[in-house]
Amino acid sequence: MRKNYLKLFAAASIVMFVSCSDQESEKPHELTINTGEPFAISEINAQIQNSLDRKGDFNWKQSSDHFVWSAIHHSEFVVSVGFGSSSSDIDRAKSSRAKAMENDLLTLIADLENVDKREFLIISDPVLNTMDVIIKSENTIAALRKHKNVRYVEPANYRFMATRNPDARPADWSTTSSGVSSGSGCGYESIALAPPDFTTISPNAKVSWTLAQHNVPQAWNLSTGSGVGIGIVDTGISPEQTLLGNSFNSGGSSGRTIQKFGVYVDSAWPWSTGTDGFNDLCGHGTSMASAAASPRNNKGLPVGVAYNANVVSYRAASNVVLEGYHEQEGVKKAFTALGNNAGVKIISMSMGHVFSVGKISDAIKFAHSKGKLIFCAAGTSTNFTTFVGVIFPATMNEVIAVTGVKEGTYSKCDDCHSGGKVEFTVAMQRTSGNTVPVVSYYDNQSDYVGGSSVATATTAGMAALVWSRYPSWTRDQVLNRLRQSSHFYPSKNSQFGYGNINASLAVQ
Repeated sequence: MRKNYLKLFAAASIVMFVSCSDQESEKPHELTINTGEPFAISEINAQIQNSLDRKGDFNWKQSSDHFVWSAIHHSEFVVSVGFGSSSSDIDRAKSSRAKAMENDLLTLIADLENVDKREFLIISDPVLNTMDVIIKSENTIAALRKHKNVRYVEPANYRFMATRNPDARPADWSTTSSGVSSGSGCGYESIALAPPDFTTISPNAKVSWTLAQHNVPQAWNLSTGSGVGIGIVDTGISPEQTLLGNSFNSGGSSGRTIQKFGVYVDSAWPWSTGTDGFNDLCGHGTSMASAAASPRNNKGLPVGVAYNANVVSYRAASNVVLEGYHEQEGVKKAFTALGNNAGVKIISMSMGHVFSVGKISDAIKFAHSKGKLIFCAAGTSTNFTTFVGVIFPATMNEVIAVTGVKEGTYSKCDDCHSGGKVEFTVAMQRTSGNTVPVVSYYDNQSDYVGGSSVATATTAGMAALVWSRYPSWTRDQVLNRLRQSSHFYPSKNSQFGYGNINASLAVQ
């Protein structure tokens, strides 16, 4: 979700079991499965598409064993298994029988696949009740899906967006303000800002027209985000942008920290574990960090909303399309790490997928259970993904969905998504077509970004202003104050939630 942009993208088995253990173990006594050929990719995609058209989401749980196995067959046999004694049993630290349940399932897989677990176990998550395995038999898939301690069994590497239209660039969902195509939300453009799109504030920082629309400069009289940590799950931060590096404390910004981590593995092979570092190789994450918290600088460049907030950045994916094993694994790791980071109160992610992913859901629920306030982009796309309303994970109850609107109206920005799950909006597209000024990927240069991506990062910054003003407040208190300070409150618009936040009112 970057630039004017972000784009987010897009038979049956009969199983009979008997229990042969007084513990949790279940072993197959007799299994009759569909022994036919796997469904074709086109058939799988058609069923997914049908669900998206009818319900706005798709979940593997609602499909047959043969359907799930067919998708696994077409995606290197990589499987995510979520286990637990109940649907909410996701945290290993709170699950007294997590290891026993996992070992029982590993034994079941080893028996049915007739291989040692060292040959099929990819990863056992140290925080969540999840594991990734290689499974080739439909028999095994059926057994796991029937097991009382299995919450979900999902293909971990099935690429719906890529296979849905293989002749097109499936992630080519954005066009930058300079008119250069920017696939997957990535881009390195630097653009001179038009004078009507900013004002200048001491010591020599540019204040975006967007911040003025939300009364952010007035809010700075009472709060600048000091003491609040914002976690940004995205593509990392540019090593060339010093305002998000060794000049993070400069001008009117001081006493804060920026930390950068990398959990994305740039490999087609799920067994690979070496990350490609924390630097942004896309450009999207740099823009989001800038919108949320770039310093009140003296270089004549855009200032972020919470210019004294701390930032913890995670390079979790190569671009904004969370499709494929390592993208989803990276996001899972980022959310669990941020959930365990006591210095982080707010998490912002401007990436997503067109339907639910079990391991990402688990990680977000984990972070939410730790009191984090989580904002995710509702989605921005071209015709390729307009069949989706609000995208995952902004569809989750634990997440606050944000989208963008045009200046002075409640008309969604070009190609932005809207819907009943949206909580807040941010003005991000002018009548001129210009979007939001941010610092560029390159030092001493500026850029424009748009879509629900920058709306999300901007909202996270406004939440930081409130939490800094009232540091003893809970997540719910901060969220309620944002709602109460919004245009439509106490009503909620069917497509735009509570609408634009008045940041000045929010910090009163």
